[in-house]
Amino acid sequence: MTVFAVEYVYVADSDALRDEARPAHRAWLAELAEDNKLLASGPYGDGAGALLIFKSAEEAELNDLLKQDPFAEAGVIAGIRTTEWSPIIGVLAAHAS
Repeated sequence: MTVFAVEYVYVADSDALRDEARPAHRAWLAELAEDNKLLASGPYGDGAGALLIFKSAEEAELNDLLKQDPFAEAGVIAGIRTTEWSPIIGVLAAHAS
């Protein structure tokens, strides 16, 4: 499995839509964490986006999964950047292949 850092950039002025979709978004993330596909996630302090750390066999598989995010379905994500990442030191290092 490969570790990927996924950065979301939210649509400007989408706070109300995100608030509405957040319970479903967090439930979706919790399920992925329970399945050991999501290692960590959380919003940036400025509210403009979020960082999510996933394990996936392939980037294409991960991209298909991200389309199922309730935030994506609600149209509040303006951009996604997915980068293969190799955590070397720290608690996530055990997940790197």
